[in-house]
Amino acid sequence: MKTDIQIAQSVKTEKISVIAKKYNIPEEYLVPYGLDKTKVKLSYLDKNKKKGKLILVTAITPTPAGEGKTTTSVGLADGLSKIGKKTCVALREPSLGPVFGIKGGAAGGGYAQVVPMEDINLHFTGDFHAIGAANNLLCAMVDNHIHQGNALKIDPKRIILKRCVDMNDRFLRQTIGGLGARGNGVTRQDGFNITVASEVMAVLCLSEDFQDLKKRLGNIIVGYNYDNEPITAKDLKAQGAMAALLRDALMPNLVQTLEGTAAFIHGGPFANIAHGCNSILATKMALQTADYAVTEAGFGADLGAEKFLDIKCRTAGLKPDAVIIVATVRALKMHGGLSKDELTHENLEALEKGIPNLLQHIDNIKNVYGLPCAVAINRFPFDTEKETELVEKLCREHGVKAVLSEVWEKGGEGGKELAEEVVRLCEEKSELSYCYDSEDSLAEKIEKIATKIYHADGVEYNPTAKRELNKLQKFGFGSLPVCMAKTQYSFSDNPKLLGAPKGFKIEVAEIRISAGAGFVVVLTGDIMTMPGLPKVPSAENIDVDEEGKISGLF
Repeated sequence: MKTDIQIAQSVKTEKISVIAKKYNIPEEYLVPYGLDKTKVKLSYLDKNKKKGKLILVTAITPTPAGEGKTTTSVGLADGLSKIGKKTCVALREPSLGPVFGIKGGAAGGGYAQVVPMEDINLHFTGDFHAIGAANNLLCAMVDNHIHQGNALKIDPKRIILKRCVDMNDRFLRQTIGGLGARGNGVTRQDGFNITVASEVMAVLCLSEDFQDLKKRLGNIIVGYNYDNEPITAKDLKAQGAMAALLRDALMPNLVQTLEGTAAFIHGGPFANIAHGCNSILATKMALQTADYAVTEAGFGADLGAEKFLDIKCRTAGLKPDAVIIVATVRALKMHGGLSKDELTHENLEALEKGIPNLLQHIDNIKNVYGLPCAVAINRFPFDTEKETELVEKLCREHGVKAVLSEVWEKGGEGGKELAEEVVRLCEEKSELSYCYDSEDSLAEKIEKIATKIYHADGVEYNPTAKRELNKLQKFGFGSLPVCMAKTQYSFSDNPKLLGAPKGFKIEVAEIRISAGAGFVVVLTGDIMTMPGLPKVPSAENIDVDEEGKISGLF
């Protein structure tokens, strides 16, 4: 059986200029990066052009067994193309951390991939490097300002901005800088975030043009002065230089699927520690370019979809016409209590115990947000007919259709039935309801997400988080949406509580302001913004031969 990279390398694709022409994107808007990828200038966007239908792909609570959300998104887009619909897909860029760690990349799999998958999963067009550079420039300007006399009276012990690197590196979670000679700056404790958790990443993904980008960058709070007043990037006159570093990075990237469907891939915040969606600009370009635009939100619907709807859609004025929830029989059996090595055998009892996880996500999409949805059963070879029929039956009793998806094996051909269901759903009338109102206090927003989406009994704060919450409300940030940082492995903040747990409370450990991005980050449980590598990282299996051909990349 071929690996993902072997499949991607075996398929002959069109030049990206041919794909752009096929989708009526004039050459004058393209900034090519070789023959197979290009950036698209922001001037391509035209507010007066008709917009297509927006389809959000999300998933059940993820497990180590894998769900295949990106694979399904790519396969669905190809399936829509197969049935004669002009379709684009809009996805996030992968982070190098998971690529070299354990999770893997984000280019799809099997015969439902975006290409060039090696470039997409590695440096791509350099967007993440630009984001890291802009973030770290601001950090350097903060420490330089203090060293050069500290006219803004920044309190070194109250700097909240962290440097970042796009790599899983637990060694950098806590650092001490400024050691040595006096000229090395003020000695202080610091640390690093992974780039995808940085506020600059969120700013890039939520910006609508260069002016918006500069405004958001200027609003980033770097810390507080001795009078307890926030100090921003604008106070340091850093936003212009940061925007200059991000000039090319702000332009969405255009590539293609293995079957020649256009793919906008841009931005990549994690959904467990950030808002987990590709850029607003890429989504709007996809909507302008095609009649159907398929996009995804990271991890399960309690994280990625919640943030897509409550943050991204609210910010950009978007509304999905249909939502697809990806599920696998094997993941549902894990939610039903089986271990990973027990998943290849039929077990209807475990499956039935795990299905409430799927049903709870369905309830949230239908009843909290008011959106039409369907379930895509991402089929694996060892799934039995009785198991898939059970999922279909229980979904049908819950008022939604479950469709078998075989896009990994068959590409767009295996996604045609799902595509037909999406077309049907897009004709249903619906109104997007948010989980909370903008006028709610920050505490009310957190409570509503916890009780309505996670189905928790309530929220508990540690004293520090409670003080920070009250301070942010007092400073006038109460109208901002909330970005919950929570484990992806459970509806709760405890990764060991699988299925659809009840009788728990969400424990808030820390609250941070991302004034530039325009949301308040609420950290729950033991969530970390700098992951570590596993005992056997994927990096050990990746290689390049004497001709420059990469292997081992999935």
